[in-house]
Amino acid sequence: MIDLDQLDLKILAELQRDASLTNVELAARVNLSPSPCLARVRLLEQAGLISKRVTLLDARKLGLNVNVFIQISLEKQSRAALESFERAVLALPQVMECYLMSGDADYLIRVVVPEVQALEHFIVDKLTRLAGVASIRSSFALKQVKYQTELPLPGPSPKSRSRRG
Repeated sequence: MIDLDQLDLKILAELQRDASLTNVELAARVNLSPSPCLARVRLLEQAGLISKRVTLLDARKLGLNVNVFIQISLEKQSRAALESFERAVLALPQVMECYLMSGDADYLIRVVVPEVQALEHFIVDKLTRLAGVASIRSSFALKQVKYQTELPLPGPSPKSRSRRG
């Protein structure tokens, strides 16, 4: 883990809230001049803390009204079976998230589709045709209570508190 000081954490927090900020805007928000701010952002990118910048879209306004969590169990849990399933899921644009799980199911995926018929098509024509799938259980999200993309940031590390920008 990289040593982060208060300025690094401010930069990360601001970019999580709005990745479209210009360097000048970001520098002003974190009380730093533009050149050192840009240098810090580049270091954070090189360290892998900033992996990419994206624009978040409103799924409902795009007609993607059905949000479904699907638990999938495989026939075998061999490395080859897991890798094969994961490769197949990566190619499905309806899958927004995929997690290898402990417990009853092997995987949990979150899928967005426009309507229930599209979900039926996705399950019947896509998921059930994946090699090694033993069972599929779906749960519809009735209401999204919380959705956030901002990660909770740690406090500055003790070694880096005296760093200057």
